[in-house]
Formats: sequence, structure tokens, C-alpha cells
Amino acid sequence: MTVLENLQKIWQPAPALEITILAVGIYYALMFVRGTRGWPVVLGFLSLLLVLGVVTTALELRVLLWLLAKFLTGLAIAVLVIFQPELRRMLAEVGNLPLFASARDARENIEVIIQTAERLSEVKIGALIALEQTIQLDDAVESGVVVDCEATPEMLETIFFPNNAIHDGGVNIRGDRIAKAACIFPLTRRQDLNPSLGTRHRAAIGLTEETDAVVVAVSEETGAISYAYKGQLTRGVSLEELRAFLTSVLVRAPKAHRLSDWFRLPSFARPNRTPKSAVQTAPGPEAK
Repeated sequence: MTVLENLQKIWQPAPALEITILAVGIYYALMFVRGTRGWPVVLGFLSLLLVLGVVTTALELRVLLWLLAKFLTGLAIAVLVIFQPELRRMLAEVGNLPLFASARDARENIEVIIQTAERLSEVKIGALIALEQTIQLDDAVESGVVVDCEATPEMLETIFFPNNAIHDGGVNIRGDRIAKAACIFPLTRRQDLNPSLGTRHRAAIGLTEETDAVVVAVSEETGAISYAYKGQLTRGVSLEELRAFLTSVLVRAPKAHRLSDWFRLPSFARPNRTPKSAVQTAPGPEAK
């Protein structure tokens, strides 16, 4: 039997395909959890398993090997618990159905946000506006006052006016209506963010880490406009940049092809891309 025949027996199409599928699956699984709140847990857990596996195998500790194998059977349940927000968001992308709202309605809603951001930015009134998509925000936000009125620049400006009783917190916009105001959004727990980042922007990142919402924030100190989506914050954008981004997310053909974004690289695993102005002059911490 020649060497070539031996290689042909070893490298059969089926085993090679299995190895390729496993390698791709493991790679994208790591990219999926990288940068999330559960990433340190995964890193520590894998390191512990690696150390235990090497020690028990080298010393032939059969009882510990048996216990380790049994322990791994519960790994699936642990993954579901640790990465529940991320898995929910991914499944929402998979099962997302086309939206019935027309492109004209979506563009009108976007113009409401643009006009609101422009007005509040000029007078440096802080704002935090969440645009709900497929995942309802009721489970992710705390408290909130039910408003249920048409979303207009005048109404949003009134809500965020400093002397208003419900100006603190964020606003949840569902379609063309303001569902709730004075909402408390979950703060991100990421440790790699700029220490100067205020609570408002951390809340914007935190909400978009757990849902597919788009969050627009206006700084009350500088009037700078920012937006967050899928755990990524972009600061110091112009009105045209904000309009272009909202249009690309809310107006484009509904999400039939958006699942491909998950298989490229999770947005929260990508390096943060901030405008040059935000890098050069980072705003100080905000009180709200």
C-alpha cells in the first residue's frame, strides 16, 4: 500500500467536511460571544476546563475524568442561561418577518427623530430615544410612564425639557407612537469603554446589547448627537449621517438578508469605529 493510498483513506470527503463545519462553527461561536457580558465567563470556563483536562489526563485521574465528562453534559443549559439576551436577539434576526409599514411611513418617522435631535442639540438638552424594532423593550427597560401618543418633534422636545417631570430616562418609540417615557435602560457592563463615557451613552449601548433597538442620544453638555446599534456606539455624528444610518436600518428591504450580518462578525465583536472628532475631543462624563 502506497503513501498516496494511505492519505486517500485518511482524508475522506466526509471527515474533511465534518472538520471544516466544526472549525467554522467554533470560530463563529467565539466571535459571537466575544465582547459580550458573558465573554469573561466563557474565557474563564474554557481555561479551567483546559487545565483540568490536561492535569487529569496526564495523571490518569479516571474519577475526575468521569466527573468532568458528566459535567459537560450540562454545558448547553449553562450557555442558554449566560447568553440568553444574545441568543434572543439572534433568534429574532432568524425569525424576523417582513414589516408591513411602508417606506414612506418609515421615512416620516425618521424625520421626526432628525428634527428632534436637531432641536435638542441646538439648545443642549439631553435626550435618549429608543426606536423599537422586532424585540419589544418592555422586558429590557425598567419602570417608565405610559404615554401612548403620536411621536412628533414637539412632543419629544416637551418630554425632554429639563423642568418636565418625566424628562429623566429614555423614551421608547414604537412605530410612529411614543409608547413610554422616563424609562430606565440597562447599562452596559463592558470594561473596554472610554471612562469619560456618560451614563446616557452607556445606557444606549446596554439596551442595544440586549435588543435590536436603535438608540439615539443627545449630550446635554456638548449637544453632540450619537447613535447605538447592536452594542456599537457611534458618537458625534451629523444630521445627515444620522439620517443615512436610520434609513439603512429602518427603511431598507426588511431584513431577509440581515442574518448574513451575524455570520460575518457580530457587531459587538467588532472594534469600535468612532468619528475622528469624537476621538480628538471626547466629551466629559454626563450627569444623566
